[in-house]
Amino acid sequence: MLELRKISKRFADFSLKEVSFTVERGDYFILLGESGAGKSMVLETIAGLVAPDSGSIFLDKKDVTTEKIQDRKAGLVFQDHAVFPHMTVGENIAYSLHGLKLTKEEKKEKVRAIAIELGIGDLLLRMPGTLSGGELQRVALGRTLIQQPQILLLDEPLSSLDTRLKGDLRRLLRSIHRKGQTILHVTHDYEEALSLGTHIAVIDKGTIIQSGTPSEVFHHPGSEFVAHFIGIRNFFAVSLVTENQITFAYTFNKIPVRIVTEAKEGDGFILIRGEDILLSAVPVETSATNNFPGTVVEIVPNSGGVDVTIDAGIELQARITRESLEKLGLKAGGTCWVHFKATAVKYIPR
Repeated sequence: MLELRKISKRFADFSLKEVSFTVERGDYFILLGESGAGKSMVLETIAGLVAPDSGSIFLDKKDVTTEKIQDRKAGLVFQDHAVFPHMTVGENIAYSLHGLKLTKEEKKEKVRAIAIELGIGDLLLRMPGTLSGGELQRVALGRTLIQQPQILLLDEPLSSLDTRLKGDLRRLLRSIHRKGQTILHVTHDYEEALSLGTHIAVIDKGTIIQSGTPSEVFHHPGSEFVAHFIGIRNFFAVSLVTENQITFAYTFNKIPVRIVTEAKEGDGFILIRGEDILLSAVPVETSATNNFPGTVVEIVPNSGGVDVTIDAGIELQARITRESLEKLGLKAGGTCWVHFKATAVKYIPR
């Protein structure tokens, strides 16, 4: 469907560096990265707003690298909606039909059908200034979808919406995708990526650093950047060593972490979910084979409890309930014990 081959573009203070990925027909493809990583630049290059210095763009096996914007069957929805303020909702959606050999009634019917599909059928006579952010986003989607693009390009479509509106628009985007629309969606929100994407590519400083299914990317991050970006804090570079048939992952400062893995000795990474780390105020009998004394560095509330960071030679972050925090009496600067099973440690070869 869409293939980028080594797309590069240099600007004064930023550059895309040989960006390559493939979006198959029917994919909901997420391009995930922090602000300034180059996500929007990739979309604008695909849409034809920016010409690459080198590389090629193929759409349905056709090289469209030098094609005019209007000749590419790629529809871009901008982050700021770019809805015309002097036109009604219906006129905004119909704008993309200008130049097509359609009667007035045919255009009207197309606009009505797409507006009903997007849940704005009763807003066609309204002016953009009277609409909410979610309604404006639907108008922008309608203006693009009415073109029947082969691929829909979405630039941070949920970033300006509140939590309820985000949920509504996510459901709408899933519905559009289920009907067969191929989508390339850029975002900095990993939860958004996880809830929508069938495939994910992570971009950092203009370079694709990992790609795969959501499960592959989120459960097996290939770098420290990806792990921290998606919210995994317990991620460490290690050397895997087997001693007397017991396998240890040695951290950079030689802290031995017991692990269960069939991987061969060598360099790699380990990750430990915060939920798999248990804390105690004093040493306790436990089935966990990793037990370390530590110092509480900080305690930060989260939506489900608290994140406790402990310096145990390596900084580990445990996620516990507020009730457990009170029971243990933990405070920043205090001491505690950290426990986690060898089976809770996941190893990723370098």
